[in-house]
Amino acid sequence: MKNKFIITLILLSTSLFAQISETNLDEVVTRTMKTFNVPGIAVAIVKDGKIVISKGYGVTNINTKQKVDGNTLFGIASNSKAFTTAALGMLVDEGKINWDDKVTKYIPEFKMYNNYVTTEFTIRDLLTHRSGLGLGAGDLMIWPDGHNFTPKDIIQNIQFLKPVSAFRSKYDYDNLLYVIAGEVIERVSGTTWCDFIETKIMKPLQMNHSAASFSRLKDTTNTIVPHVPVDGKLQVIKRYTNHIFDAAAGIYASSNDLSLWAIMQLQNGKYGLQNEKQLFSDKVHSEMWKSQTILPLGVTKPYSTNFKSYGLGWQLTDINGHLQVSHTGGLDGIVTQNILFPDMQLGIIVLTNQQSGAAFNAISNTIKDSYLGLKNPDHVIALSSDRKQKEENADKITDEVWQTVSKNMKDKTSFDFNKIIGNYSDNWFGAITISENKGKYYFASTRSKRLVGELFFYKNNTFAVKWNNRSFGADAFLFFDDTKTEIKNHFTMKAISPLTDFSYDFQDLDFNRN
Repeated sequence: MKNKFIITLILLSTSLFAQISETNLDEVVTRTMKTFNVPGIAVAIVKDGKIVISKGYGVTNINTKQKVDGNTLFGIASNSKAFTTAALGMLVDEGKINWDDKVTKYIPEFKMYNNYVTTEFTIRDLLTHRSGLGLGAGDLMIWPDGHNFTPKDIIQNIQFLKPVSAFRSKYDYDNLLYVIAGEVIERVSGTTWCDFIETKIMKPLQMNHSAASFSRLKDTTNTIVPHVPVDGKLQVIKRYTNHIFDAAAGIYASSNDLSLWAIMQLQNGKYGLQNEKQLFSDKVHSEMWKSQTILPLGVTKPYSTNFKSYGLGWQLTDINGHLQVSHTGGLDGIVTQNILFPDMQLGIIVLTNQQSGAAFNAISNTIKDSYLGLKNPDHVIALSSDRKQKEENADKITDEVWQTVSKNMKDKTSFDFNKIIGNYSDNWFGAITISENKGKYYFASTRSKRLVGELFFYKNNTFAVKWNNRSFGADAFLFFDDTKTEIKNHFTMKAISPLTDFSYDFQDLDFNRN
C-alpha cells in the first residue's frame, strides 16, 4: 500500500507542482542523451515534500535494450558520502561520538604523514577534504576495480602519502578518508557500514529497492550497466563491485528511492506521512549543511555565485542568492547528481549510465532555471561546446605523444629497455614489474591487476604506457631519473591527458628498483 501511495503521488503531483512541464523535460533529456551519447537517464524532482516527477529515459543496457524507469537502480557513486555523514550524525545524536573526536580514539593504528596531523585528525576532518593531501591522493588503492587492497591497507598506507598543502588550509577532494569514516561507523556501532545504512536509513525511509552496495541488491533485473565511449563507440564495461569503496561511493538506488532521501533532507531529517519521525536531529542536520572548508569560486557562469564551500558530505554554494546543497558522483561508466534548494523546498536528481558530467548538468541546470525563473542560454548547446573544446585540447596533447611514439618506431629510434627492465615498488601502491615479452615491453601492477599496458619510448628519459583496457582513458608517462648510470633505478608517473579521472593519481607514485 505504501508503494502504491508513492506511485500515486508521482502521477498526481506532476501537473500541480512542476515549473518545467513534463513535455519540456522530456525534450531536454532526449536532446541531452543524443548530444552526449548517454543511453539511459532517470530524473526526479521533489517540491514541498512531494514527488513532482520521477521517471526514466532510454535503456539500461545498449545490448538488452531494457527501458529505464523510476525504479531502475543506478550506482550513485559519491552521492553515497552524504549517507556516511548521516550515519555518523545519527551516532552523534546517540551520544556515541562527537564530530571533533580524534580518529585515533576509534582507530588507534590510524596514522597520517606526521605526528601532529595524526594526533589532531578528527572525524570532521575525515569528511571535509582539508587533510593536506592532494586531489584523489591514494585513489589507486581503490581505483580501478580488480585490485586486492583492503580498508586495513588504506589505514596502514595513508601515512605514506605526501601532503601538498598545510593541514586544514586547502580543499582537495579525497575518497580514502571516507573509507576510513566508514570504518569508524563499523567500530562504534558494532555493525558493518552496509548494514547500518540499510537498516538505519534506507529501511525507515522505505527506500525498498536500494542497497548499500551492488552485491547486496535483492533484485538486479532492473539495474543499469555502465557505458564508456571508446574511440567514439559506446561500450558496456565491467561494473565496479569492490566493497572497499562502499562508504565513499557504493550505494545503488533509484530515482524513486532517492526522492524519499531528498525529501527527508529538505525536511531537516524528518520523515513519515506527517513528518512525525526524525532520522537525525536539527542540530546534526545544521552541522552537515554548515560551511566547513572554503572552496575557490572559479567560473560560475551563467549563475551569480558569492560563495562555495564543503559541508559534511555536501557541497554548498549560492545560485543567484539561493542556497544550493548538492553533490555529484562518478564511477567508471556512471555519473549522478543530487541538488537541493532548501528555501524553495526543491530537489533535483539526475542519474545516468554513462560518464559525461555535462549530461547531468544540462538537465539539472534546465530544471533549476525553470524554478528560479531564469532565461539562460540553452545548457545542452553551451555544455556541448565546452566539452568539445576540452576534448579537442586534450586530444592535441595525447595525439602528439602517440605520434611521437609512432615516429620513434618508424625511425627505429631506440632506447635500451634493458636499463629499465626489473621490479620496482612504491611504499603505498606496492610492486610493479617492467618486463619483455616477444620484443614488446610491459608495465604490470602486482596488486592492481588491471593496470597492465605496453610501454613505449617517448623522448629523453620519458616513456608512455598504453593500458590494455582502453576504457580507462588514463594512459600515463613514466619519468626515469636523468642520470649517467647504466641502470635506471627510480621513476615517477603522471597522466598524459588532462581529462584523465583524478582517481588515477599516478602523480602520487614514487617507484624505486627493488
